[in-house]
Amino acid sequence: MALMFLNGGAMRGEPLHHLLGGAPLVAATTTAPKYRFYSVGDACPALYPVAHGGAPVAGELYDLPLDVLRDRVLPSEPHELELGVVELADASSAFAMFLRRPYTSHVRLTDITEVGDWRAYRSGTTEP
Repeated sequence: MALMFLNGGAMRGEPLHHLLGGAPLVAATTTAPKYRFYSVGDACPALYPVAHGGAPVAGELYDLPLDVLRDRVLPSEPHELELGVVELADASSAFAMFLRRPYTSHVRLTDITEVGDWRAYRSGTTEP
């Protein structure tokens, strides 16, 4: 089992949630304020670690079996993203998906750090 922070299409009620195979939700939480948050072509969100100018990003923490991560979650991720380790608001760590470095795709990035929440961004609201 591994803790996985999700902030996009695999969260509760979202179209990719079934990929988690019933993994238990540990908490709704946020990241530490060390990340910029982007919409990748309006198809998925991406975290990007920064030394300055970051903000907390909302998401959900799951206790995910490693075989589910390997066989279901990672193969469904867009090529613009890669697996990394995120710092959460309580200073603990979890796996998460990050904008691939170096970023080589030609997909449009929109900085949504000020919104800090994928669902709020998608619904056009400015508050999570």
